[in-house]
Amino acid sequence: MRRYGLVLLSLLVAALLVAPAGAFTADSLDIAVDESGDAEVRFDYSFSWIEQIAVFFKITAPEQELKSALESYSGKPVTIVAVKSGYSVFDVREFAHIRENGTSRVYTLPALDFTAAEKKLKEYWFAPLIEADFSPAVTTVRFPDGYEEKVFDQSAIPSLSHEITA
Repeated sequence: MRRYGLVLLSLLVAALLVAPAGAFTADSLDIAVDESGDAEVRFDYSFSWIEQIAVFFKITAPEQELKSALESYSGKPVTIVAVKSGYSVFDVREFAHIRENGTSRVYTLPALDFTAAEKKLKEYWFAPLIEADFSPAVTTVRFPDGYEEKVFDQSAIPSLSHEITA
């Protein structure tokens, strides 16, 4: 019986060594800003089977890395609202800086850079087995008046501003 276990373990290790690299892919980032400057942030991502195992065993928690990135760039506390397979939702109070400009309001969002999350991922034992793409295929920012700004395939999202006339 012990020999059977060793053979099974050897086959598993061999499969890991010859398996193609897995991938973490940032599919989309959606930021909805309300009138007070608070934002709901949804990050959709795809995992390979390797990351799914790591998440299952709580070796890594992508939502914690994303929360940390949002906090570091916004300077505000971030609340994790939901974590499901393939996406995480966050609440960020006062995410947008609001400046009154006569009869209008200017909403300015901080720049975001997800390359730190990519560096953090490289610290895990399974890092040589995966390729990470933290550049969301599309980032959509929605302002309170319905105006949308889109950024494509960027791991560093620039600061965005939008003026709403009353």
